[in-house]
Amino acid sequence: MRPRSFLWLASLVALVVQSGLSSSSSSSSPSAYQRSVAGGKRPGFMERTLVLLDVNTRSPIRVLNDNFLSVQLDPSIIKDGWLDFLSSKRLVTLARGLSPAFLRFGGKRTDFLQFNNQKNLAKFRGPGPDYYLKNYEDDIVRSDIALDEQKGCKLANHPDIMLELQREKAATTQLVLLKEQMSNIYSNITITARSLDKLYNFANCAGLHLILGLNALHRNPDNSWNTSSTLSLLKYGAGKKYNISWELGNEPNAFRSMVGRAVNSTQLAQDYVKLRTLLQSVRYYQRAHLYGPNAGRPRKNAVLLLDGFMKNAGSAVDAVTWQHYYMDGRVNKVEDFLKTRLLDTLTEQITKVTEVVNTHTPGKKVWLGGLGPAWTGGSSNLSDTYAAGFLWVNALGLSAVQGIDVVLRHSFFDYGYTHLVDQNFNPLPDYWFSLVFKRLVGPRVLTVRVAGLQRKPQPGRVIRDKLRIYAHCTSYYNPNYVRGSITIYIINLHRSRKKIKLAGTLRNNTVHQYLLQPYGPEGLRAKYVQLNGEKLLMVDNETFPEFKPKTLRAGRTIAMPPMTIGFYVIKNINAYACRR
Repeated sequence: MRPRSFLWLASLVALVVQSGLSSSSSSSSPSAYQRSVAGGKRPGFMERTLVLLDVNTRSPIRVLNDNFLSVQLDPSIIKDGWLDFLSSKRLVTLARGLSPAFLRFGGKRTDFLQFNNQKNLAKFRGPGPDYYLKNYEDDIVRSDIALDEQKGCKLANHPDIMLELQREKAATTQLVLLKEQMSNIYSNITITARSLDKLYNFANCAGLHLILGLNALHRNPDNSWNTSSTLSLLKYGAGKKYNISWELGNEPNAFRSMVGRAVNSTQLAQDYVKLRTLLQSVRYYQRAHLYGPNAGRPRKNAVLLLDGFMKNAGSAVDAVTWQHYYMDGRVNKVEDFLKTRLLDTLTEQITKVTEVVNTHTPGKKVWLGGLGPAWTGGSSNLSDTYAAGFLWVNALGLSAVQGIDVVLRHSFFDYGYTHLVDQNFNPLPDYWFSLVFKRLVGPRVLTVRVAGLQRKPQPGRVIRDKLRIYAHCTSYYNPNYVRGSITIYIINLHRSRKKIKLAGTLRNNTVHQYLLQPYGPEGLRAKYVQLNGEKLLMVDNETFPEFKPKTLRAGRTIAMPPMTIGFYVIKNINAYACRR
């Protein structure tokens, strides 16, 4: 037996003996770990240790896309006017913080988009209150003219009064948007050449790769897909040399309930093959990536559609996409966001999807093409608060362990209550979780080995309890950590403090702690986050706060406060899996 394996088993025996999790007959001989406790640790230390944690540092179990954590924008931003403000320095700075990433422009309204290749700035804008609409539109025109004069990234500092008017206009429009979503009846949206220019400028300035959703419900009388609008859009994008990837439709399994017209898997497969042919006919997009079919949650109809699609068009897409939203947006209890059974539903859904994909196209990458805490716009003062972070961070961990290559969060900036940034351009808790994740967590996923809550260590198994632990190689983009470092992130859903002792390969290494807790009297409903006790706020429109780690000396136990999320970097461990 290798020395490291012996150390792990010996440490486990020590924990089991002293914490009373198994019978006393297990304590036949002292381990090296026990002797170190007797030789200097304070009395009673092991009795208070809940979890013994080790990580397999020899090889990763998964290697994910560098853009694993990515974001989405809903086409509704055209209708409510926020598209015109994507040039804001603050919004671009916040988006740039999450790069490298994909930016998916899609959602429920994808299948009501029509492209119009013209530059009129006001004609196709949505309605607004008459008493300020004319001056407001003139301001937009003047802003666009100023942006056109810039070279490279086109960024703007919008006057406060202009933003206030936009928020007022958006509030009126968003009531209409929410009503559409609740009734499942949607109106058409025109995306102009000017709109595409602004969208691409935002993605390009932020270092995001744009994935543009195309309307799959634009149909001919025989129910075949009408490509006229798409061809016009492709030609315009190619002429501007816009580097874009593509997808067709959103949740096609729900088309019947939305418009009374179904598109079956065979027809959808034909449409994707047609789109692939269309891309190859436009020289600039001959090698463009295509993703789909963006199926909904894998219930019966969605699974049947996905199965038929993969059988007939699996080779046409570069990755298979589907969506998952945890709950109805009308829930109003914090407790609903903390149920372990709810957190585990994602595991079941991933299993269903990967089984279908591997049946027809083994090895094909699978993406979560849309993920959010709740549907129907989310839950006010819940899905935009600290409480939603438990679902979000756990979803990232589960997806990584199960090999989901990319997770696209709905939404970066949007109406409703599931976004990362609010309409004052302030980051919400899930944004800060995402930013810390991006800075510390790399694409190489490691096996976590845990004892204490289980009677036996089971490599690869994430404990189905209120303590969730995941491990990756530390991000190579972070200049503060050398290759070979490991990042562990822990979710403590318990209402009491829990202690984690690093064992095996992790012991005797310095640890940097990044503990994220709610800030303010609202508790889990807080919309602000503190990092190691310091409230996180943007310094200005272009400057993030400094992320100062708390150093835990080698051998010190990690103490997780109740209802919190923490990231821990094991420095200079020189893990073989993370050196390459």
